[in-house]
Amino acid sequence: MRKVWLLTLGAFTLGLDAYVMAGLLPVIAADTGTRVSLAGQLVTVFTLAYAVCAPLVAGLLAGVRPRLLILAALAVFTLGNGLTALAPSLGTLLAARTVAGAGAGVYSALSTAAAAALVPEERRGRALALVMGGMSAGTVLGVPVGVLLAEHTGWRATLWLVTGLGAVALGGLAALLPQVPAGPAVPVRARLAALTDRAVAPVVAVSFLAAVASLGLYTYLAPVLAAAGGVREVTPYLWAWGAGGVLGSVLAGPLVDRTGRVRALAGGVLAVIAAAQALLPALAAAWLPGAVVALVAWGAAGWALQVPQQHRLLAASARRGTVALALNNSALYLGSAVGSALGGLALAAGPSAAALPWMAAGVAALGLVVHAAAGRRSRLAARVSTLGTYEHS
Repeated sequence: MRKVWLLTLGAFTLGLDAYVMAGLLPVIAADTGTRVSLAGQLVTVFTLAYAVCAPLVAGLLAGVRPRLLILAALAVFTLGNGLTALAPSLGTLLAARTVAGAGAGVYSALSTAAAAALVPEERRGRALALVMGGMSAGTVLGVPVGVLLAEHTGWRATLWLVTGLGAVALGGLAALLPQVPAGPAVPVRARLAALTDRAVAPVVAVSFLAAVASLGLYTYLAPVLAAAGGVREVTPYLWAWGAGGVLGSVLAGPLVDRTGRVRALAGGVLAVIAAAQALLPALAAAWLPGAVVALVAWGAAGWALQVPQQHRLLAASARRGTVALALNNSALYLGSAVGSALGGLALAAGPSAAALPWMAAGVAALGLVVHAAAGRRSRLAARVSTLGTYEHS
């Protein structure tokens, strides 16, 4: 597991960079003379680049050693953050965030697969949870620090912090990361077939919907809390959401390894996401400690979901190497991009930001419906297969 910790260090930096923007949007909007809804598209381009580049690189560079790709991806990510810190306008900010998102997407997909490959199969759940925990720790530890730093020295200082951490992670991985076993070569036709694989497509679809609901809403957490509960200091609430994320990431892995009930666990956490988001506006308006509880539950469930999701994909699609994981990671960040874009459009159209959690809860509930329907279809197929075997015996 020591080798996995090196990958977790990079994941921590990614988590900080991906989520700190939610706390910086008001400051960046004021500095660039634009609206928060437009500044929110910095999250959209980052996550869209993430979503597109992960499967693209997995397909085009399948023969390249994973270790080299991991280091190259982290270098691109670090460069993108340095360019973000130097960007003079919103246009150049968008371009720099695209570069950072491209590196982050490739690193995330490859580091997750590498973590699973570096440990015995019986410890795979813990390895996956450790990498996911690195990203969630980036939110609980790094994001509030980044927001506080921005408040006192400017938002660019926060991006320089991310750039520095990325450089440290890159140096550590270059020196200490061992060679990672490469997955089997997968033909292009087989890669495309993953999109229609009945074992893969429903899992990826649920990840997409969950990301639209969870990560999309997180982008606008500051205006949501301001509208619903008059909250002006968002940092404690970012802490609460991130702390829940660490808790969920840490607990999900052992639960998967001990029970093996990955489908039931995924359904349960989807239900928690929907309930916590639906209750958030009312709790923020009536009792702020209750809003903190809702944020912890939402963060825990949102981060816990990907451990059983990734476990299911690895079990169902081992023959396709890292393709299924890359598709799932793309779905996560494509969902985040869609959620951020839709949230910005909703705010620009006029509704109060306090309505966004209800919209997000509806999307999470839709994900639960898709998950349940796929489960029923899978059980029916298993019964038919068993019956056919019995009739031929």
